[in-house]
Amino acid sequence: MQKHAAPADVTPPMGECRTEYRGLPDANGEDAGTVPAALRKVSIVPLVFLIFYEVSGGPFGIEDSVGAAGPLLAIVGFLVLPVIWSIPEALITAELGTMFPENGGYVVWVASALGPYWGFQQGWVKWLSGVIDNALYPVLFLDYLKSAVPALGGGPPRAFAVLGLTAVLTLLNYRGLTVVGWVAICLGVFSILPFFVMGLISLPRLRPARWLVVDLHNVDWNLYLNTLFWNLNYWDSISTLSGEVDNPGKTLPKALFYAVIFVVVGYLYPLLAGTGAVPLDRGQWSDGYFSDLAKLLGGAWLMWWVQAAAALSNMGMFVAEMSSDSYQLLGMAERGMLPAFFARRSRHGTPLVGILFSASGVLLLSSLSFEEIVAAENFLYCFGMLLEFIAFVLLRVRRPDAPRPYRVPLGTAGCVAMLVPPTALIVVVLALSTLKVALVSLGAVAIGLVLQPALRFVETKGLLRFAVNTDLPDIGVGQSSASAEEPVTP
Repeated sequence: MQKHAAPADVTPPMGECRTEYRGLPDANGEDAGTVPAALRKVSIVPLVFLIFYEVSGGPFGIEDSVGAAGPLLAIVGFLVLPVIWSIPEALITAELGTMFPENGGYVVWVASALGPYWGFQQGWVKWLSGVIDNALYPVLFLDYLKSAVPALGGGPPRAFAVLGLTAVLTLLNYRGLTVVGWVAICLGVFSILPFFVMGLISLPRLRPARWLVVDLHNVDWNLYLNTLFWNLNYWDSISTLSGEVDNPGKTLPKALFYAVIFVVVGYLYPLLAGTGAVPLDRGQWSDGYFSDLAKLLGGAWLMWWVQAAAALSNMGMFVAEMSSDSYQLLGMAERGMLPAFFARRSRHGTPLVGILFSASGVLLLSSLSFEEIVAAENFLYCFGMLLEFIAFVLLRVRRPDAPRPYRVPLGTAGCVAMLVPPTALIVVVLALSTLKVALVSLGAVAIGLVLQPALRFVETKGLLRFAVNTDLPDIGVGQSSASAEEPVTP
């Protein structure tokens, strides 16, 4: 493949795409076109399930919304919040993900609009929030199994279970994104089926009046909003896999559309079944309660099915999130924002160093509780989304004629109006955070503010090699001293 390196004395305007997007080099530095398609391209069906697992993975974890606010507010929340938050985020991801179809994803969006410093900050907070989010899945996995295996409730057995689970799922990511995509399909079908059956069994017992129960004087707004927000965000995570998608200009928007419907229905269907068929006891509605509901409605066999589905669903969410996190680090390295060794690909075409870094972060954070993990990752995620919103609007203003295979069907003013409700939601989520979560999260943000200059210092001293992938269009986000003439893989 012909390289398209910009001359050293020419710097295109920030955000300008002077060359077409082309394939990335493989682990041996060869043209990606020589790599078997099965190793490097993801089609629409696996992509839908990858998005499903990035965002949802099923109704596991939504129980706290009922415990915090009652059935009516829980149902309304999962109807309204997708309109306020999920659809705008999915639309932004469709437009910018097809405008910049590379593995840097939202990092490149922000860098092209605000410069490489803020692009790095975006990458830092989003990667950190993703790793924190991924640390949740071993917790949820063991929470669903501890009723059947009490030893998994704590101590060395739980620690060894987390370690073993993380190792097995990390190996799946190492074997390739296509493998992860088809595993996601199988896990997704298995995880959704018991809730479909539970819904059918619940039909004779449904009492619609139970859906209308509400007590506004007894609402834990912090837990309620954090639960809704956590279960309906991360639509943009799929953007860090754009470089691995078959025909992203058409495939990504379609996959996001189908995934939004899939996720919302996947929440509302079991929520309506569970709250309508069983008398309300808000104290019981907490993490893992769907397995108890399954036993009440269908018996032990359905409980075991739901528990197995929960376990496998958490496996699916883990591998999807780790794929996103690790490919993000690869994409940042290809833009010269991280050392070149992060761009190394294994013989399966996967970002080996990124996978190992992400797995290490999961193990370090997996001792936190469910509520602490959700609150911390939501706080950090909010910072990243504010940067994305700003970048989206600035790119519309500064680069209105740039190629966009998919374009949100609104003018600039309409896009700004679309972003007002989600921005207000971000402010509310941040305001409701506890002091402990706020201090820890702000400390993490502060680390990123000094980490980027530290990496630039390391680069100028020649302590680590940084390089820009010349197969990517020059959009003015590479570091000044990163070589644009050498490939990113040693």
